[in-house]
Amino acid sequence: MTNWTPNTLDPDLPRYAALARAIADDVRAGFLRPGDKLPTHRDLADALGVNVSTVTRGYKEAMHQGLICGTVGRGTFIAVDAGADRALVSTESMHGPNLLELGLVTPLYGLDPDVRESMERLAKNRDLSGYLRYSTPGGLPEHKEAGAVWAGKHGMPAPQDRVVVFSGVQHGLTCCMLSLFRPGERIAVEQLTYPGIKSLSSMAGVQLAPVEMDEQGMIPEALDTACRRDEIQGVYLMPGVQNPTAAFMSMERRQAIAQVIEKRGLTLLEDDAYAMTREEKTPPVSSFIPNNAIFFAGISKAFWPGLRVCFCVVPARFQRILAEAVLNTVWMTPPLNVALAAEMILSGKADKVLAAKREEAARRYRVARDILKGFSYTGYDTGFFLWLNLPRPWTGRTYEDAARNAGVRVFGAEKFAVGGTPAPAAARISLTGPESLEALSKGLSVLRDILDAPGPPPEGIL
Repeated sequence: MTNWTPNTLDPDLPRYAALARAIADDVRAGFLRPGDKLPTHRDLADALGVNVSTVTRGYKEAMHQGLICGTVGRGTFIAVDAGADRALVSTESMHGPNLLELGLVTPLYGLDPDVRESMERLAKNRDLSGYLRYSTPGGLPEHKEAGAVWAGKHGMPAPQDRVVVFSGVQHGLTCCMLSLFRPGERIAVEQLTYPGIKSLSSMAGVQLAPVEMDEQGMIPEALDTACRRDEIQGVYLMPGVQNPTAAFMSMERRQAIAQVIEKRGLTLLEDDAYAMTREEKTPPVSSFIPNNAIFFAGISKAFWPGLRVCFCVVPARFQRILAEAVLNTVWMTPPLNVALAAEMILSGKADKVLAAKREEAARRYRVARDILKGFSYTGYDTGFFLWLNLPRPWTGRTYEDAARNAGVRVFGAEKFAVGGTPAPAAARISLTGPESLEALSKGLSVLRDILDAPGPPPEGIL
């Protein structure tokens, strides 16, 4: 659609804001759909009788709201996730109706050890009141030491002085977005990516540049092409277990991606939250380009996500600015929380907990494999989630709606999609959300039965 013009512009708003509002209204009404092409700035300005700068500003506002995306040489399009909830986790997801949870990927809480044991060990070894005072924003030396050990278990060499402690991966990403990138700058991501980076980039005013991907994730040549086409300053990757597709990036692919990042002078944000759920270990992309990369070694998918602790391996040139970002956002990650995480890591208990969780995930994967036999999906034998390919005419969004109506929560592809390219017909299925194998089996059976039902999707879903 290149001849779109709004029926009316709200006279009570500035013209640029009224244009953004009109785009939002027509997206909600279904007059503008994901992938629709909008008129050029000049053509729309002529049609509305306004200055080109007004349209440019209106498009910029609509882009900030996540409604449209632009590609140099191709034009401006309605974003594939326009109108969808960009929030990482809605309040409903945590406290809403009684739905079987196959959307949110949780870390198998029941296998976490009793925190009291670690608390008692800490209390015997030192006065815990010291952890309740103001502390160094980037983390105490003994906690940085534990962070270096934890990063090393991810395959990332980490001198202690290169570790910064954040209050979880999302806090670390927030600090990077706000301090390393300026509003309007671009970060390259895969066409399907972690929803948290989408909502965060929108808040920070940083644009996401979608890059073509395949079964291994981001394609190096496509990243290089995107850098030639647009001004790109950073890259966000999950190469060990890509969220949401569970794609695994080979050693050769990682090295090729690293070469492009180094050649183009980009900053890599490597958040491999699920990599340690795999038995095999492959060096992170960051290990090849340590001066161009920030590696996030979080604990939330391994144990005790409520602690909100993440150890980041940071180049020396970013040490001060990111420590200041911690100071300016939360002052410090609570030292007592970090001490508990460090006790788990240095005592070896974290390794044992992860091994137990991989075993439980393998049991859950076998259940999914049996129930979803005959359907196409991507996953691995100790994985925490699956990427389910849907038969047409289903879309991720319509399947998500149908599953919800049947009492099960899943996340359709649109929640993860970036840019103007239509999202694939797919949905991410959590294997760790249900509390038991029985609940998982029940939820997966519901999802299978929806697809097995004869005829098109239910009336009103499409």
